[in-house]
Amino acid sequence: MDGNLTPRDRWHHVLIVGGGASGVLMAAHLLGSGDPEIRVTIIEHGAMLGCGIAYGTRHPDHLLNTRVAQMSAFPDRPDHFAAWLERAGRHATNQCFVDRATYGQYLGDLLKPWRGGPDARRLRCVRGACIGLRETATGIVVQLDDGTSVLADATILATGHAVPATPEPPLRGAWDFSAPDDPDATVAIIGTGLSMIDHVVTLLGAGHRGPILCISRRGKRPQVHAPTHPLMLGRQDIPLGAPVSAVLRWLRGKVREAEAAGGTWRDAVDGIRPHIAAIWRSWDNTQRARFLRHAAAFWEVHRHRMPPVSASRIESAQATGQLSIIRGRYDAATLQGDGRVRLSVTAHGLADARTVIVDHVVDCRGIRRDPIEHAAPVIRDLLERGAARLDPLRLGLDTTHDAQVIDATGWPSSRLFALGPAARGALWEITAIPDIREQTFRLARDVFGSGRLSAFKGV
Repeated sequence: MDGNLTPRDRWHHVLIVGGGASGVLMAAHLLGSGDPEIRVTIIEHGAMLGCGIAYGTRHPDHLLNTRVAQMSAFPDRPDHFAAWLERAGRHATNQCFVDRATYGQYLGDLLKPWRGGPDARRLRCVRGACIGLRETATGIVVQLDDGTSVLADATILATGHAVPATPEPPLRGAWDFSAPDDPDATVAIIGTGLSMIDHVVTLLGAGHRGPILCISRRGKRPQVHAPTHPLMLGRQDIPLGAPVSAVLRWLRGKVREAEAAGGTWRDAVDGIRPHIAAIWRSWDNTQRARFLRHAAAFWEVHRHRMPPVSASRIESAQATGQLSIIRGRYDAATLQGDGRVRLSVTAHGLADARTVIVDHVVDCRGIRRDPIEHAAPVIRDLLERGAARLDPLRLGLDTTHDAQVIDATGWPSSRLFALGPAARGALWEITAIPDIREQTFRLARDVFGSGRLSAFKGV
């Protein structure tokens, strides 16, 4: 473990800021750790636990981009989600892609064993927003937006992605799925990642007939899921510490190896996935920046794929000409007097921008936003006071490998932790459930636990 961690026998009350996927998984692992003395308080401003920006949707066409088999909340119980689906009357196979609203319900149900009965005292859920916290010699004092405070032995920041609270007009936010009033309107979507996929399938499902223009610098959309047999790769097989260019050459070699054996590039990508954190840690900041600049976009479209049913609708719309993908740079958007939007776009390979007139614009440029400007209030407060700092590449909070928050002087806290998307700098790939569940499992076991998690007693 890293830093100056507080002795285990002092962890009695752990407060989690954020009740989305990261926060609920962390709470479930702590409460299910076999230690009856651990109590958990979750601070969440939303109405439902587990339903952050990813799983708060109620649209049936917004699907998980990972199969049921990989979406269990517990790495040591891979069938947990599938069993929950069966009990809920959802007869989905392990290879299915269920809707995200259903997964949000699953996350919320993880905490049911502690919402009533004799163990209810161990879980407290507070509806509100955390606006600041102070570390003391005996614990952490957490301040809420209603003026009250909560004292805990340790606090875990699970605030999720830093996203703009309100989009810059005349753009609409990526989680605003309101459709144009006119089904023949021209819609522009800035970005071609998974958020774009959600918007397109929503529009098509609502009977939208007008053109849909999708704009991104590289003009790449997510690849499609297909059956895969991941290559069996051990840590000794990975070129840890090699430059980005060498790692990419090695990965291309693994792709050729998979294809020669009758498989696809997916076998190589899925084989390397468990080692992404180790590769990231083995690079210095220069190599990490090079990866982000030159290779991250290509990695993400292959790593974060879309379900086949979504791909079919996207490809059909492209085939008819309703959907087009423009490779170019979005420069600006101006609202005209007639209510339409004038977009300035510089196409790839051209020096001058061209104007595109549309009716409806959605900003789907992804999660790599300004981690200060778009931070949760508690994180902004920590950064302003020097009680935390950003990682060198400004992906999120700077933490140790054990998720301890590092302050402006470089000192890791013994009581304050950050996990999931809020602290991407230490691990990079920490936005998908399989990665977050592994991080929360290890944190509960190695930092807050006795070194061994007992069998989970949950739903």
